[in-house]
Amino acid sequence: MTFHDPFWVLLLSFVLFFPIRQLIWILYVRKKQKMEKNVSEDEKKILKKRATFTAILLCVVFSYIYVKQVFN
Repeated sequence: MTFHDPFWVLLLSFVLFFPIRQLIWILYVRKKQKMEKNVSEDEKKILKKRATFTAILLCVVFSYIYVKQVFN
């Protein structure tokens, strides 16, 4: 791992995080709406936390793999 790799991984992860979290959250809410029709605000907050955790994992892993491919 060279000096610039962690910088690019963090930068790419940060840039991808917000749109990916929003996309995952929308998918979670739509799935819940299919099952229950109404989704409360508390459930939406819980789903947003799940989407945040999933998005962090996906963004960091994808960014690491992408940077490794581009710089090597």
